[in-house]
Amino acid sequence: MDISSETGGTEREANALDRLRGRLRSLYHGHSQGALRFQLAVMVVDLLIIAFFVASPVLRDRPSFLWIDYSIAALLAADIAARALAANDIARWLRQPTSVVDLFILATLLAPLWLANLGFLRVLRLWSLSRSGFLWRPLIRRGYGSWREVVHSALNLVTFLFVVTGFIYTFFFREDSGLAGYVDALYYTVTSMTTTGYGDILLPGMWGKLTSVVIMIAGISLFIRLAQAIFRPYKVRYPCPQCGLLRHDPDAVHCKACGHPLKIPDPDD
Repeated sequence: MDISSETGGTEREANALDRLRGRLRSLYHGHSQGALRFQLAVMVVDLLIIAFFVASPVLRDRPSFLWIDYSIAALLAADIAARALAANDIARWLRQPTSVVDLFILATLLAPLWLANLGFLRVLRLWSLSRSGFLWRPLIRRGYGSWREVVHSALNLVTFLFVVTGFIYTFFFREDSGLAGYVDALYYTVTSMTTTGYGDILLPGMWGKLTSVVIMIAGISLFIRLAQAIFRPYKVRYPCPQCGLLRHDPDAVHCKACGHPLKIPDPDD
């Protein structure tokens, strides 16, 4: 009697968990009107959180900073848990780079005083968002799927810009705390990335010079990648009639997945 009741309770709990996972899967990955509204709301919240992350070096000394920090930690923890339940294979989902980044960001939010020097890495949430389908599905539905490579390259550039700005502010410009110090860090990052090099602000010491070299090399590479995505895309979107593969080399004449002949239109025609 007791064994059967325990078995029935376990089955009900398992069924309730399966229903919850199915519901979350339909919200995060579905295409219904309700799912699309939910995905849009999550994306808006993500963008607001990223805005806080960008401004957090300036807001760190405010009395309300910890309240906002822990509130965002609760939101992010709930989102991570929901995404994990919505995944078909939780262990595989946890090994993905975007999941690792989100868990690291959650750790910096839960221990803002201990991990204060790593807080600038929270801006990587923008890179994590760019890897999710939330950002691309609206573009694809409205016929702007061909701009995915451009938007992706631009987001990589913006992410790098603000991560480096936070790094420079944290390790070089903290003595000039506040908005002025952050603007100086942003100004130096932009002048280094563009190799303009006005020379009015310099990073001291050997580590400052090495940091400048890394910023210049990476910044030029990201600018070139963005220009290439705009003027000469690395891949073109053309569905293969045989297997449906969507992305191909611009000069491809056969699908690399199935070998079917392709007739990709030339944009210059």
